[in-house]
Amino acid sequence: MAGERAKLYLFPRDLGLAFSGVRVNVVAAIFFILPVVAGGVLAWWRESIWEMIAGLLVGWLAALTPNIAKQWERGIVLRLGRYVRTRGPGLFWVMPLVETVAAWIDQRTITTNFAAEQTLTSDTVPVNVDAVLFWMVYDPEKAALEVQDYWQAVSWAAQTALRDIIGRTSLADLLRGREQIEMELQKLIDARTNPWGVTVQSVEMRDVVIPDALQDAMSREAQADREKQARIILGQAEVEIAHSFATAAKSYEENPTALHLRAMNMLYEGLKEKGALMLVPSTAVESMGMGGLLGAAALRLKSLAEGEEK
Repeated sequence: MAGERAKLYLFPRDLGLAFSGVRVNVVAAIFFILPVVAGGVLAWWRESIWEMIAGLLVGWLAALTPNIAKQWERGIVLRLGRYVRTRGPGLFWVMPLVETVAAWIDQRTITTNFAAEQTLTSDTVPVNVDAVLFWMVYDPEKAALEVQDYWQAVSWAAQTALRDIIGRTSLADLLRGREQIEMELQKLIDARTNPWGVTVQSVEMRDVVIPDALQDAMSREAQADREKQARIILGQAEVEIAHSFATAAKSYEENPTALHLRAMNMLYEGLKEKGALMLVPSTAVESMGMGGLLGAAALRLKSLAEGEEK
């Protein structure tokens, strides 16, 4: 990909044409056509081929002079193989045969997909991690001169950094602390790519894949943990209920009238539903004096039933 972006075309890249390793625009095309046409006219007028050859030579040299860089591009200009300046965007000029545009650097934000396959975490669990890197070239000079292929270099730096982070992170931290890992990964990649004139804007982990057997084991573990928490909560509720009953028993012990009123309320709640059956221990009848209450409740139910039959 970097090789494609570093190509220097004779005509605009939209036409996909290449000639002599030089990228030519409309201005360069005009500079080439005018001397060729003038040489052709002189050659026809004088009936000589030398004017035509001279026109072609002058047109070719003139076409090497103008260059146009797009808004997001920067051209790296070398003079006899030595870096002299960075040009763009827009129209700029170079000395033919002495200066050349060695590379075109794209300064837009670039996205790169990278992954770490079958990488062991700190607790020896193999995982596959997919991530996306957002980066851009902030210094075209370094990107062209300090590294041979900055596109490929950034991709490899991201992959090695991801493997490094995974190797010193446990599976639990990898699954729960993605934001922290993404921040650490961004800092690590940025530190490696800054000398190349590249800055990392952000890193996002798309997916973390673990073996199926481990997924099943983690699912069972999570289910067992939930059951454990449910039983603990139920036990705590039973303890609180027991404390409440103990407090209520002390209150009823000191106030028998309140106990009788509570018993009457319990009978009412149990018998107000039609066809309800109420079981009362004999000890409760003796200790709470509920015999009369139960008899009255039974007579009341009987009278209600006879009234409905009529």
